[in-house]
Amino acid sequence: MSGAGGRVALVEDDDDLRASTAQLLTLAGFDVVAFPAAPPALLAIDADFEGIVVTDVRMPHMSGIELFRTLRERDPTLPVVLVTGHADVETAVDAIKNGAWDFLSKPFDPDALIAAATRAMAARALALDNRRLRAEAAGGEDMVLVGRSPAIARLREMIPVLADADIDLLIEGETGTGKELLARAIHRAGRRARHRFVAIACAALPGPAIEDELFASVGDRGIVGAQRGTLFLDDIDQASRGLQGRLTQVIEDRAIRGPRDAVPVDIRVIATAAEEAQRGPDAIAPALLYRLAAVRLRMPPLRERRDDVPLLFAHLVDQSAKRLRREVPPLTHGARDLLARHDWPGNVRELAHFADRFVLRLEGDGGEGGGSDATRPLPERIAAFEREAILSAIAATGGEIGAAIERLGIPRKTFYYKVQRLGIDLKSVRGQS
Repeated sequence: MSGAGGRVALVEDDDDLRASTAQLLTLAGFDVVAFPAAPPALLAIDADFEGIVVTDVRMPHMSGIELFRTLRERDPTLPVVLVTGHADVETAVDAIKNGAWDFLSKPFDPDALIAAATRAMAARALALDNRRLRAEAAGGEDMVLVGRSPAIARLREMIPVLADADIDLLIEGETGTGKELLARAIHRAGRRARHRFVAIACAALPGPAIEDELFASVGDRGIVGAQRGTLFLDDIDQASRGLQGRLTQVIEDRAIRGPRDAVPVDIRVIATAAEEAQRGPDAIAPALLYRLAAVRLRMPPLRERRDDVPLLFAHLVDQSAKRLRREVPPLTHGARDLLARHDWPGNVRELAHFADRFVLRLEGDGGEGGGSDATRPLPERIAAFEREAILSAIAATGGEIGAAIERLGIPRKTFYYKVQRLGIDLKSVRGQS
């Protein structure tokens, strides 16, 4: 935005009133560009205009109402403040119903004009932020890793380098950071993309029967299903020692021992694990770790790349809106503030849940008309904080209510009291998680 308060296009045919109004807005910190009529203003104001419009209603050649309608066709989010005489109030009210931002009756209170312009400018800033982020994220619809932080940029650079390098990989990082997303991107970028990406959730393999299916030497399930493709071992650090031992043998021999002979498998292995400091030194058997860790990649948590959060959120909101068949709500002060201050312990997964709730307008400040926290009554601000804390805890624990209560550090009775008071639908929230 230009100037301390942003740019104002002032359209007024009366020379004296135009000069005095421009001076008033300039002294208030706005960068004013003045026009004596609507046609020259239309030449200067396009959909990318980084400010607002203040226009008289009654002007020769083209009225302020006609100017508003034309501008609205170019950009429905551009705030237009109408200045009208007493006889045109009804016309101005109709324009408000059709999307004009505000109107002031002549003679107007200078403070009222400055207040209207300030509110309109804040709305314009949000609209432009939202538009910019969505545009960057959509350039990003084919971007596998959304963000501009150095760590994410480096990972994007490594995808084509590693795609056809037939070496096994270990991707480390906290839960919800997008490790599988990176693994799939590497698979899709190389020649193995013509074949299957078989994902094995190592933590969910409970017994010998499932292990036998995993290591079957015939059929198209388990490891043999990844023939000429990629075998993705998720949470390898949570696999049992017995499973780790059998996987070590397969990775070493590139074969599965059948009833009679060993069956060769042409696979590329990509495994994920928690970061070493979190999983402990003995979580992965050394023999397996040495074979997997030819290249070790790290997915950073969101708290280490905060500048990526708004862009990633815009990308996730667009995805959510398409999936849920909803319109994308406008970005609000409350949502933008939360994106900036929250630590996102559940990382991208938690942010994706918040994007879903935002699109469904389940957030207290997730829809139109929400004000910033500073302008809301204290009880509302406390309720919004508690609601978000509860929803975030449920999202971060994958819908496990007991774990969410423990994470919040409150008694179970208090938790359910707050859930009831805040109108949280636990069944719906758990379903999203």
